[in-house]
Amino acid sequence: MTRTISQAELRNGSAGVMDALEAGDDFVITRNGRPVGELRPITPRHNLTTAELKKRLARFASTADAADERAEIDAAFGEDRLDA
Repeated sequence: MTRTISQAELRNGSAGVMDALEAGDDFVITRNGRPVGELRPITPRHNLTTAELKKRLARFASTADAADERAEIDAAFGEDRLDA
């Protein structure tokens, strides 16, 4: 859910804004009624090995060029852990 709040609301209600961010809400911040920025929750990043990524992508690899795509992934990422 996106909420629009003023700079003053952000300043005076920062604890509530932080709680809402943790709950998944995002915000448009305004100054003098004009939007100036956005606040969004950070989505967690997952570290996957190439093998784990291949396993997940295999579900979608039903096209004829899937082997070429997997080779490109290997070439780009190697067998090391991905730091997304």
